[in-house]
Amino acid sequence: MPDLSLPMLPASPTPPPAHARQEADLMRQLRPSRIVLPALIGLSVVAFLFWRSYKPGDLAPLLHAKWQWLFITLLVLWARDLGYIYRIRSISERELSWRQAFSVIVVWEFASCVLPSAAGGTAAAPVILTREGIPLGKALAYTIVTAFLDNLYYVLMVPLVVWLAADGLYPHGLQSAFVQTLRVLFIFSYVAVSAYAGLLLYALFVNPHSVRRLLVRLTSLRFIRRFRRLAYRQGQEMVNASAQLRDAGAAYWWRACLSTAFVWTARYAVIGCLIAAFAPMTTGTFLFIFARNITYKVILLLAITPGGAGIAEGAFPTFFGRFMGTAAMTSFLVLLYRIVTYYFYLALGVAYLPRWLAGRGHKKGPAPITERGQ
Repeated sequence: MPDLSLPMLPASPTPPPAHARQEADLMRQLRPSRIVLPALIGLSVVAFLFWRSYKPGDLAPLLHAKWQWLFITLLVLWARDLGYIYRIRSISERELSWRQAFSVIVVWEFASCVLPSAAGGTAAAPVILTREGIPLGKALAYTIVTAFLDNLYYVLMVPLVVWLAADGLYPHGLQSAFVQTLRVLFIFSYVAVSAYAGLLLYALFVNPHSVRRLLVRLTSLRFIRRFRRLAYRQGQEMVNASAQLRDAGAAYWWRACLSTAFVWTARYAVIGCLIAAFAPMTTGTFLFIFARNITYKVILLLAITPGGAGIAEGAFPTFFGRFMGTAAMTSFLVLLYRIVTYYFYLALGVAYLPRWLAGRGHKKGPAPITERGQ
């Protein structure tokens, strides 16, 4: 799944062998055996939550579940995935067919599940796009666009959710030191994402060459000098992306912005829909849960496990347990939430990846980068 983490775009290698090695490394990371560890970690944490909290009768609310809300949850998930497919096809200027866009999103989501949360599927996106026949320069440009829009959504939504939730943005009942740490991390993540979004905005639409120079100068400092070559490549990718997107019209950006707002809003709405199936729900409570979800995602930024496995399950009761009544029901909701947003995509990726590798994308190699990134 594409995350709120700062996207770590892979360096754009000039010689084809380097790109081939990068692609081979990615395919190794996406091999089906990689799902075993995150699945075991996540399910072990859920099992522990059940073992610690279950008492006879605690799951009685399942008999009175509001099935219409479960159906709405499925609709939201399907709408979100269709939105992702529409968005990548629009951002790629319809160079991808609907079937290719579906393939890209399936593999992208799978990459988000098996790679650490800090990297997410964004790091794999250029390779995925080039295997569908998109030239490497364009693939990098489209990846930068998605990274920019995802971060822009976060930057614009945080003030709204802070206004909605106020002090309730952070869970009560925790040690004050932890809450203070969480508050600092939340502020730091917002500043970092805002700075990154601003950098991309300036690079894409104003002066990408000055951004490249800035990155190179910053990495001239002794203690980070080893990143200088990477900084130059990242800056060059922004220059190429700006050239590639210079002629994109207003309609292109409207479609990209609206589809981004749609998919992320749907993504954050899933937890509220699931809770509404088992507990009383008002519009205010739903919006409050939506707002707290933003803080919950900050925790996942720290996860070093694939797809945040274990961290997502362990932190969930702290943020949303108060809405479910009993700890056992919260544990059940954790399992259900991860099934529909994580384990489903693990299974889908394992089933689909071999077919994708054997298909057109596997046979069609990436085109070289030209001066315009095409």
